[in-house]
Amino acid sequence: MYTERASRLTGAVVWTNTPEGAGGGPVLPDGCMDLLWSEGRLLVAGPDTRPYVPEGPPRSWAGVRFFPGTAPALLGVPAHELRDLRVDLADLWTAARVRRLRERVEAAPDPATALEDIALDRAARTAAPDPLLHRLVQRLDEGRPVSATAAELGIGTRTLRRRCLGAFGYGPKTLARILRLQRALALARSGTPYAETAVRAGYADQPHLAREVRELTGMPLGRLLGG
Repeated sequence: MYTERASRLTGAVVWTNTPEGAGGGPVLPDGCMDLLWSEGRLLVAGPDTRPYVPEGPPRSWAGVRFFPGTAPALLGVPAHELRDLRVDLADLWTAARVRRLRERVEAAPDPATALEDIALDRAARTAAPDPLLHRLVQRLDEGRPVSATAAELGIGTRTLRRRCLGAFGYGPKTLARILRLQRALALARSGTPYAETAVRAGYADQPHLAREVRELTGMPLGRLLGG
């Protein structure tokens, strides 16, 4: 069973997922990155451009999911280096440091809260996320075109793409597609008809919605929602 709550760290959520039966479905692109704990391992989930299907038997997870663009500063690594990857935290930080953190999580009564504390400690020692990137996500999530958003923020398209690669793992157009996908899924899951979902989420029409869902999730919308 999946549960989540707002984190004490601004722009993050804390979540847990305990397997039931054969386990859950794929993890879909959402623009976010996660700090993860499972079976004694600390990992980082990079930004996805395609569905991620966990390997092996179902297992319990705890995690902190960071608002798009905020995790790279906390981790000290550009997002594009982790695109579509799950890596051990020890690949990014020193082994001794990760060992201490692992022992800290293992000793905690609630691994998810321990992960949240680690994220809070790290945030207190790093610079605040670039507010321009936060505004970029907000504008794109409102359905604004990339070119108009770049002009509004006063940044050139090449510079914007370079900064997006480091912050999100991909360019602004891909980010806009992923945010639009999440808007559409939220509408469709709430019972909004597919044709209306397409219009409200910012697609040209329902076939456009269907193509984008299949390309970004690997399955048709009806099957995705049914799962």
